[in-house]
Amino acid sequence: MSHRESTRARLAAAAGAVATQDIEIRRRSGIGQAIAEVVEAERARWFLWLPVWLGAGIGVYFWLPAEPTYLTTLSVAGAAIALLFLVRVGPAGAVLVPMIAACGAGFVLAKARTEWTRAPVLERQLTSADVRGLVELVEPRPGKGERLTIRVSSIDEIASDRLPYRVRIRTLQVTPGLKPGDSIRIRAKLGPPSPPSLPDDYDFARAAWFQKLGATGFAMSKAEVVARADGPAAGQTGFRISQAIENLRQVIGRRVTAVLPGDVGAIANALITGERGAISEEATKTFRDSGLLHILSISGLHMVVMAGAAFFGIRLILSAFPRLVLYYAIKKWAAVAALAAAFGYLMISGSSVATLRSAIMIAIIFLAVLADRPAIAMRNVAIAALILLATMPETLLDAGFQMSFAAVICLVAVYESLRLRASARELQPFTTAGRLGAFFGGIVLSTLIASVAVAPFAIYHFHQTQQFAVAANLVAIPICNVIVMPAALLTLLAMPFGFEALPLAAMGKGIEAMIWAAEAVAGVPGAVGHVAAVPQISLVLFTLGGLWLTLWQTRWRFAGLALIAVAALFAPAKERPDIIAGRDGLLVLGRGPDGALAATAGRQGGFELDRWLAQDGDSRPATEAADRGLWSCDAAGCVGTVKGVTVASARHPSALPEDCRRARILVLSFPKPAGCAGPDLIIDKLAFQNHGTHTVSIGNGAQLEDAASQPKSRAPHHDLALRIGTVAQHRGDRPWTVSLRGHRNVPAMQSRLKPAGTARATTSSDSLDVIPSRRSLPVDDPE
Repeated sequence: MSHRESTRARLAAAAGAVATQDIEIRRRSGIGQAIAEVVEAERARWFLWLPVWLGAGIGVYFWLPAEPTYLTTLSVAGAAIALLFLVRVGPAGAVLVPMIAACGAGFVLAKARTEWTRAPVLERQLTSADVRGLVELVEPRPGKGERLTIRVSSIDEIASDRLPYRVRIRTLQVTPGLKPGDSIRIRAKLGPPSPPSLPDDYDFARAAWFQKLGATGFAMSKAEVVARADGPAAGQTGFRISQAIENLRQVIGRRVTAVLPGDVGAIANALITGERGAISEEATKTFRDSGLLHILSISGLHMVVMAGAAFFGIRLILSAFPRLVLYYAIKKWAAVAALAAAFGYLMISGSSVATLRSAIMIAIIFLAVLADRPAIAMRNVAIAALILLATMPETLLDAGFQMSFAAVICLVAVYESLRLRASARELQPFTTAGRLGAFFGGIVLSTLIASVAVAPFAIYHFHQTQQFAVAANLVAIPICNVIVMPAALLTLLAMPFGFEALPLAAMGKGIEAMIWAAEAVAGVPGAVGHVAAVPQISLVLFTLGGLWLTLWQTRWRFAGLALIAVAALFAPAKERPDIIAGRDGLLVLGRGPDGALAATAGRQGGFELDRWLAQDGDSRPATEAADRGLWSCDAAGCVGTVKGVTVASARHPSALPEDCRRARILVLSFPKPAGCAGPDLIIDKLAFQNHGTHTVSIGNGAQLEDAASQPKSRAPHHDLALRIGTVAQHRGDRPWTVSLRGHRNVPAMQSRLKPAGTARATTSSDSLDVIPSRRSLPVDDPE
C-alpha cells in the first residue's frame, strides 16, 4: 500500500470513529433529553417527594450503629444549607438539590428530636423500689388490675440527676378513686425498658426513649394516694389541662361501660376514648385474625366519619336557612365546625400517634376547603407526612405510620386516576341502585387497595396475612360508618345532658354485628397466613417501588414494578438461625430435622417465645413448641443435636462436667466458671445481660459420622462454622440501648468462639463473621 493510500485509510478510519462518537453523543443526549422531558412533565409532582427524602435522612440517622456527634450533625446541616442556597445547576439540579437538602434536614431533625427528648433511663434492675410521683395516666386492665404512668418525683437509691422522667407500672389490683393528677407512693420492681426479643425485632426501648419513659415494672404493693388531684401537687404548670382531659376520658369510659358491659362496652369505649386495655385478648385476636383490628384503633376511618358527620350535619342544618345559603359560605362554616369536632375528638381519644396522624390529615383536608382547594389530593398527604416527620421523626419506624400512609397514598393515587378517567368522558347520573352499588363497590375496591398496600408492612412487622379481610371489611365497614361512629358522635353530644343510653344502645348493636362478622371470618380455616421474617432491604425496595408507582403520573412510574419484583425476590433471603437462646439462658430453641424450632422443656417465656416463633413463620402457640424429640432434658438442663452438632443448655452447675466435655455449643443460665474449655461456643448469663438474645447459624460443617463406628463413642474431626447474631450487635451504641450497656463494667464477655490453633477469642460484640473451628469433642452414641 502506497503512502497516499495509507493516509486515506487513516483519514477514513478517523472519520468513521468521529462519526461513531457523534452518534453515541447524540444517543446519550437523546436519552438525557428524554429524561429531562419526563422530569419536566412531572414538575407538579416534585413536591410529593420532599417527605420521602426527609424520611430518607431520618432513616440514615436511625440506621447508624453509633450516635452521631454534634459536630457531624452540624456538618450535615451546614452542607444541606450550602447545597440549597449556593448550588445552581440545570433542570436536574432543580430537582436533586432540594431533595438532597431535605435528606440532610431529616438527619438533623432526628438528632435534634433525640436530644430534645433525652432523659435518664434506669440502668439496672431494682427488685423493690419506693416510687413517688404524679399519676399521668390510668389504664384499666379488667381482671388484671391497671397500668399507671407516673411522672416521677423520687425513687429510693436513685440520685436526682439519674431519676427517670416517667415510669410505667402494672398493678394487680385497682386503687379506688385513683385519677390523673393524684400524687402517689408505690413499691415496685423496676427495670429499663425492654430491648428487642430478637435482632431486627421491634425495639420497645427506642419507642420508650421518645416518650421519656425511663423504666417499666410491676407493683409490689397497693398504690398509696399521698395527695389528691385538687391539692397543691396538681398545681404544676401545664399539668392541669392534661389532668382535666384524662379525667374527662375516665368519666366518659365509666359512663359508656355502665350502659354496655363486656367486650361490647370495651370496644365502644375504645372507639370513643381510645382506651383499648379493657378489650379481652380473645376479642383482640378475633379482630386481628379477621383483618378488622384497624377498626379498634382510632385512626383515619374513625376521624373521617366523626369529622365528616359534623361537617355534613352542620351544613345540612345551615342549609335550612335560605338567607344564609345565599349570602354566606356555609360550607366554610361547616368546615370550621368539623375542625373543632376533629380537635375535640383528638383530645378525648388519647392523642396517640395514630390518632394525631389522622387528625393532621383531616385538618389539612378542611383547611383546603377553607382555601377553596381540592380537599383530597396527594399534596395534602405529603404535607401531613412532612409535618409528622418534622415534629416526630421517630414515627418513620412505627408500623402504624408506615401502614396508614401506604394505604392512604395508594387509595388517593387510584382514585385520582379514576377521577381523571371519569372527567375525560361524560357519565350518566347514578340511579339509587347505582349509588348503592357504587357504595359497596367502593368499600370492596378500597379494601383491596389498602390490603395490597399494607400487606408487605404487615408481613415485615407482624409476620401474618389475613386472607379473608375483604369479606370481613365488606360487612364491618358499612356498619361502622353508618351505625357505630354516628352513634358515637350522638353519644358525646347527649352525654352532658344524661341522655347517652339511647345512642349507646344503637352503637352496641352495631358493635355486636361487627363482632359477629369478625368471628365468622376468623373461624374460617386458613383465615390467617404465617410468613417468616423478611430482610429489611426487601421492605425498603418495596417502599421505593410503591412510591415510584404512585407518586408519578406519566408512564415511567411503571418502573416501580421492577423494584417491587426485586423486593419480592429478596423476601425469602433472610437467614433463619439454627439456635436461639435468651431469657438469661433459661430458654433455648433448636431447629430440628423437619426445619421447625423446638424449645427446651421447662418454664417457657411466653411473649419471647411467641415472638421467636412468629419470626420463623411458625403458627404453633408457645405451649406446643417444646419438642422432646430434639431435646433430652432433666432437672439440670437439656442436651440436643442440631445439624449434627451437640448443643447443651445447663441450668445448674451439676451439669457442667458432662456438658463441658460433650457439647460443641454450651448455653449457661449462670456465669461461666473457670475450667470449662471444651465447647467451641459458650454463652453464659453475663453474655445475655450484656448482649441480649443470641442467634447461632451452623454452616460449613460436615455431618457427624455414625458415632457407633468410632472408638469410645468419639466423633471424627470436622469443620464447623458458626455465625452469631445478638440484639446488642444489631442495635449498636445509641442513647436508648442503655438497658444492655448498663452491664458494660462486667468481666470480659463469656460468649466466644475458639478457633483451633489460635489464642484469639472472638466475642459476640465483635463483627462475628463466619469463623471456622476444628475441635474434636466426644459425643454420645445417638442410639
